[in-house]
Amino acid sequence: MSLQKENSKIHKEVIEANTQYVKSFGDKGNLALPPARRFAILTCMDARLDPAKYAGLSEGDAHVIRNAGGRASDDAIRSLVISHKLLGTQEFFVIHHSDCGMQLFTDDIIRNLLEKSLKTATIDANGWKNVTEEGGSDEARFVPFLTFKNLEDSVVEDVKRIRNHPLVPKDIPVYGYYYDVKTGKLVEVEKATKIGRAA
Repeated sequence: MSLQKENSKIHKEVIEANTQYVKSFGDKGNLALPPARRFAILTCMDARLDPAKYAGLSEGDAHVIRNAGGRASDDAIRSLVISHKLLGTQEFFVIHHSDCGMQLFTDDIIRNLLEKSLKTATIDANGWKNVTEEGGSDEARFVPFLTFKNLEDSVVEDVKRIRNHPLVPKDIPVYGYYYDVKTGKLVEVEKATKIGRAA
């Protein structure tokens, strides 16, 4: 039976968890729209990262923008610009992480995989491969996947892109860090933070 006809186990778990959350929601409905601590984090979507825990956040404290790799894509910058211009954030953190999946492939690899199949691919000692070779699309050639080889260089690159963006004011500091998935520690990328220093 398809998931469209019957809710999946995951779907049910999420709805049940939300029911429990609502019971203890308290006065969070009174939180203000602007983030109370006036900063934003751009970080990766990796499930091992919990910005609320590694940065000490509660609901309403900060904006957290997440994408694959925590990259300074056009859409991430759009969100940062709105965060500052309309909601008053005054500091930005770019936080990538060790053992990032974005280092395991290149734009060409994922484009070639998607061209032949949209199903989940597998990886082994010989690299990535499709389980099936049907139903692909060449639309991936128009998507910048923003893969990278060197972790610290990727932080520097993204901080530099944000710092030099014409819609980001020069008086906003942009800090560069990566999260160590083995220890939970935020490690500063000094070159990035130096580039991101407020003028």
